Amino acid sequence: MPTANYAFGAAEASVYAPEILAQGLPASRLPMQEGEPPASAAEASPALLRLEGIGLSFGGVVALADVDLSVRPREIRAIIGPNGAGKSSLINVISGVYRPDRGRVVLDAARYVQVPTQRLARLGVARTFQSLALFKGLSVLDNVASGLAFKTRSNFAGQILGLGRSRREQTEQRGRADQILEFLHLSEVRDRLAGTLPYGLQKRVELARALVAEPRLLLLDEPMAGMTAGEKSEMAAYVRAVRDRFATTVVLIEHDVGVVMGLSDRIAVLDYGRKIADGTPDEIRNDQRVIDAYLGVASDNDDGAGI
Repeated sequence: MPTANYAFGAAEASVYAPEILAQGLPASRLPMQEGEPPASAAEASPALLRLEGIGLSFGGVVALADVDLSVRPREIRAIIGPNGAGKSSLINVISGVYRPDRGRVVLDAARYVQVPTQRLARLGVARTFQSLALFKGLSVLDNVASGLAFKTRSNFAGQILGLGRSRREQTEQRGRADQILEFLHLSEVRDRLAGTLPYGLQKRVELARALVAEPRLLLLDEPMAGMTAGEKSEMAAYVRAVRDRFATTVVLIEHDVGVVMGLSDRIAVLDYGRKIADGTPDEIRNDQRVIDAYLGVASDNDDGAGI
């Protein structure tokens, strides 16, 4: 292995092991079924998500500078970069938390200056956050079922009194939540308070809450932050299973380069708010600009100006 990319190879070998992905998955984790489109067909599909010239600044500090990005249906698309590169800012633009100064977000054929956060779930988008955002005083089941609150049609009085429509909705939502808990191997803790679970399980509960609404696009903001190597491998396996089982498109931000290299179909690399590389894991692993960014060496853009 060349010296320049030794750090990437070492991280990948120490954290990501392909055989782990074949262990401990639900029975639904099956190879591609007959009739499903091959990978080449997915590559030819129109992008589910496109970012066009996204620019964002905070008080004169550039967070994102003319970032273009496309995400194909059913791919795991990673965004990596050193601390402060603009990764979370990009996720916040995609999910409508931030309104970009320039550019557009295109979801299917719809173009947005700012994605409407109040309609995010109805647009088929769900996300997790860097920090846990669970209701720690509620059960795991109730936390996951809360991901379906946007589908509730009964009024407040009906929910308090447990009237017919409210009761039916609650039964349906809890049934769907139980399916996701079983898929993510959380059924044994369904009735425990979320705040009493180990950190790694809480992160999985958060994934379940995002997944219960059956999103087409799942945004994962550092889902493995703070985990042990074993927990990261488990979470990576579940992320891949989500894509394979539900045909969910995944956009992943993750600091652990080893996990990203083993899990992603394509990777975009940000540095100081600019996209400096975009390609397959092999292409990214051997890109000198990426190596320089992670080793703290100043990169140059195509015009020779420092980034």
